Amino acid sequence: MTSAAPAFAFLPGAPGSPVILHVPHSARAIPADVRAGIVLDDAALERELDHITDAHTARIAEEAARSAGVTPWRFVNRLSRLVVDPERFPDEREEMRAVGMGAVYTRTTHREVLRGDDTDPGPLVERYFRPYARAMTEAVRERLAAVGRAVVVDVHSYPAEPLPYELHGAGPRPPVCLGTDSFHTPPELLAAAREAFSAAGGTGLDSPFAGTYVPLEFHGRDPRVSALMVEIRRDTYMSEPGGPAGAGLPRLASALAALVDAVS
Repeated sequence: MTSAAPAFAFLPGAPGSPVILHVPHSARAIPADVRAGIVLDDAALERELDHITDAHTARIAEEAARSAGVTPWRFVNRLSRLVVDPERFPDEREEMRAVGMGAVYTRTTHREVLRGDDTDPGPLVERYFRPYARAMTEAVRERLAAVGRAVVVDVHSYPAEPLPYELHGAGPRPPVCLGTDSFHTPPELLAAAREAFSAAGGTGLDSPFAGTYVPLEFHGRDPRVSALMVEIRRDTYMSEPGGPAGAGLPRLASALAALVDAVS
């Protein structure tokens, strides 16, 4: 746990790049005062972090950025999603509230108690969620101003076997799941992703996770903002749960770099 971890980082890319690699779930850091509101003991919390963290996705994005022909921008969450999950709706629109996993989680991946049911999410939403959302909105706005378009590529991972919290875990679990949005994922972006990841085991569509992240200011409104979620099955590049990266990681980073170049 930590008391002074920065909440997020926006890492610059090439001035002419429209691409933002968004990495929201790669970190394990939890500020000490936030840790105090989590009921798990330290060993149980470490196990939960093993399951809930998209381990090594920040490294995949970093290696992809380094090898891409046009360096993308990167927006990286430096805190665990157990602090707040910046990709959830902060209100009743969020379907994951049904399993205690709205913007502020009250249940674990195994549907055990993480925080008490009387937890007020408001302070964490105000302290962490809203500043993150504002910064990501500004990052997209900057790309629109600079190059006239923005391409948000959400970089995630998911376990080979379904976890109890998953609402749609019964479907296919391909090596790479591509999550789409009917408004913000144009056919050419999806085709580029399918081509880029064909050498990394192949892709499936919107299963077991669907959708992608677009800041609410632009969502469903601005077609200049395109977006795609890339969900990488963890057994393709690491030891589960929470173990070290393996030989598959460079291959996936290269595939992500190929996608970046294809849409840049």
